[in-house]
Amino acid sequence: MDKRAFLKFSGTGLASASLLSASLSAKAQTSADDAFYTDNKLTDITGSAKPISAQERKARIKQAQSLMAQHNMAALIIEPGAAMDYFTGIQWWRSERLTAVVIPREGAIAVITPFFEAPSVKETLQVGDDIRVWQEHQSPFKQVQQVLKDRKATKGNIGFEQSVRYFVLNGLMPLLPNMTNVSAEPVTLGCRMYKSEHELRLMHKANEVTLRAYDHVYRNLEAGMTQADVKGLMQSAQQKLGGSNIWNMALFNEASAYPHGTRQEQIIKEGSVVLMDCGCAVHGYQSDISRTFVFGEPGKKQQKVWQHVREGQQKVFKQAQPGHTAGSVDDVVRQFYKAQGYGPEYQLPGLSHRTGHGIGMQGHERVNFVKGESQQLAPGMCFSNEPGIYIPGEFGVRLEDCIYITEQGPQWFTRPPKSLESPIGELAPLTV
Repeated sequence: MDKRAFLKFSGTGLASASLLSASLSAKAQTSADDAFYTDNKLTDITGSAKPISAQERKARIKQAQSLMAQHNMAALIIEPGAAMDYFTGIQWWRSERLTAVVIPREGAIAVITPFFEAPSVKETLQVGDDIRVWQEHQSPFKQVQQVLKDRKATKGNIGFEQSVRYFVLNGLMPLLPNMTNVSAEPVTLGCRMYKSEHELRLMHKANEVTLRAYDHVYRNLEAGMTQADVKGLMQSAQQKLGGSNIWNMALFNEASAYPHGTRQEQIIKEGSVVLMDCGCAVHGYQSDISRTFVFGEPGKKQQKVWQHVREGQQKVFKQAQPGHTAGSVDDVVRQFYKAQGYGPEYQLPGLSHRTGHGIGMQGHERVNFVKGESQQLAPGMCFSNEPGIYIPGEFGVRLEDCIYITEQGPQWFTRPPKSLESPIGELAPLTV
């Protein structure tokens, strides 16, 4: 179970949790930096956001076919998930019954799905009308074989999207003796890694939803709140603001030193560190923002570590230039942290995880800001920027804002906060 699935599962039902009264915390005073949110009303702000169109999906398929020609692939096989949605609009799930999309290098795509599922699959299909069904006693792999034969794609390389399950590969390849299975990543990443202006706008709106929700939660933190209370407050806020596929994490006190949480139950008290990692989607495109608050008066060590993380974020931002490798971004912040006495490398106290990850339709996408990653940054790429510091037995601090790369350099979706006294940050204008 990946991070997003774990957090979503652990937060199930929290939207209806019993919340403590929502009076304004005396320590959450309005400042110039977050004045934009002072009159924030929890109403849907996503009405102007438009979903990806059928025409855009057709252009994506055309781009994929061009890349398939460059990388000598005769066809692609895709199962339900983000990649299938990206190219076709189909929003479906995986089971033991195969639903798949075949994208040939030349010709129209085809969908293979169980007979009784076809009407439901068609509801979200935006491109193509070649739907091949199979009955319960039949082999779906023979339908895939027939599609490839019809498209004259029966020899050469056949690309499998990276998340396609083994039983699909194992069931299909014996029927294709003149084909060799290869990774489809040069094609799928070659399309999905570089976001269009429309995709950036959807991500920008998702980040706005999450940031506004953070402001609401911060203003309503109270002593005695549990993690369930705070996650429920954040769940409700993002939902009212128009977010979907919402996930939330809230860690207090010593638990904040665990990047993805712990079973330890914690409550908010004077001086508590409150670390939150939350996000949502708008028309399928993700946000991912982390904020660290101190309830009440922060101590000197809390202030110091928080400022180190903020400086680390700024160093990441400056290094994330077109042409630089993704690995160099991770290197820069670790060098800085080592000079401050953390680490070295992944050792604690310090930064025990990668500095950031790709983001788009999925919360975690290739590539990552991680040691040794040689992929060069280029316009259209999007990443989280989250160089946290964790001190076991005490607390952790993580600030996370997402960035996108342009010809002129990196740009923020949301600008990081400047201090613990004004810990929300602000929405940055979209530069496209």
